[in-house]
Amino acid sequence: MNISEKYKSVRAQTINFCSHLQPEDFAIQVVDFASPAKWHLAHTTWFFETFILIPNVENYSVFNSSFNFLFNSYYNNVGDRMLQANRGNLSRPSTTEIYDYRSYVDENMLNFLKNVNDKAVLDQVILGLNHEQQHQELLVTDVKYMLGHHPLFPVFHEDYNLVNTFNSNNDSIKVAEGIYDIGYQGYDFCYDNELGVHQVYLPSFEISNNLVTNGEYLEFMEAGGYQDFNLWLDDGWSWINSNQIKAPMYWHQKDGAWFYYTLAGLQKADNNATLCHISYYEACAYAEWKGMRLPTEFEWEIASHQLDWGERWEWTNSAYLPYPNFKKEKGALGEYNGKFMCNRMVLRGASVATSKNHSRNTYRNFFTPKERWQYTGIRLAK
Repeated sequence: MNISEKYKSVRAQTINFCSHLQPEDFAIQVVDFASPAKWHLAHTTWFFETFILIPNVENYSVFNSSFNFLFNSYYNNVGDRMLQANRGNLSRPSTTEIYDYRSYVDENMLNFLKNVNDKAVLDQVILGLNHEQQHQELLVTDVKYMLGHHPLFPVFHEDYNLVNTFNSNNDSIKVAEGIYDIGYQGYDFCYDNELGVHQVYLPSFEISNNLVTNGEYLEFMEAGGYQDFNLWLDDGWSWINSNQIKAPMYWHQKDGAWFYYTLAGLQKADNNATLCHISYYEACAYAEWKGMRLPTEFEWEIASHQLDWGERWEWTNSAYLPYPNFKKEKGALGEYNGKFMCNRMVLRGASVATSKNHSRNTYRNFFTPKERWQYTGIRLAK
């Protein structure tokens, strides 16, 4: 697949997901961290216009000069931007105009790609496509948050349950003590936070080849796990009490039974399915209750070749920090990962919401410990 075909394929995937939305769905923002679908459609387009077309196409005419303010996410080098919490205020521009914006930029991009040979520019296009794939996953999770907090729990699409995945193995894997190489060593795309191959010493450890299931986590809940402060990190204990957290996100108890919201609607929780939408705090408390722990990101990476992974983003016990010799790019694209290396934990793997061909065993996802609207789960180690 050449670069133009890849560009069209990735961009089409975003449109395909949004085709299942109702017109009223596009502008809703029910919480500050979950952006409206219309904003995702525009922001991913703004990325190509701002970083590819404007610097490289002579006399390029921007679609709308106000869009840089409206659809810049966090790039201070590019100029002022609106507050993230205000993205749901954008009744204007209309969704129709956003689709026109995508078509305009796509036409210009495809014309531009016909004659591009500069590797640095092509690398930025590939980055833009990976950036859009990240937002495709955010679209899934942000739409689920919107509909999952609707009082009627509406169905997005009957084929989008996404939490009905099951373990195929129940064994564990033992890894010997040793010095191991960490980091991306291939020749294809990766993010800058994966670079800087280095060695780490790991004591021997054992890691589960299965993710924690709903039924296993329910045992923790029924044993009083959310009421026992001894199991919780201090920050986690404060978080569950301040927010009255008593179950994973999207779980609802009705007539003594647990149900959870899926994009296919409200369904009875399947005890055998793998747990989903869990915070780092909850993952740590569960591990403490089991007398185990979360793996470090280095343990996860070394064991990954023997693990079944890809259904849930898996919390690790590693803070999100730079690898040795990490270097930020100059300019706006240097803000992509490096400036977030504080107060976040690393997640490894991928999830059922991750776009195809957008996962690697060196991929370092990162979120604050309280976040759980992504498709997150728990793998234990000892």
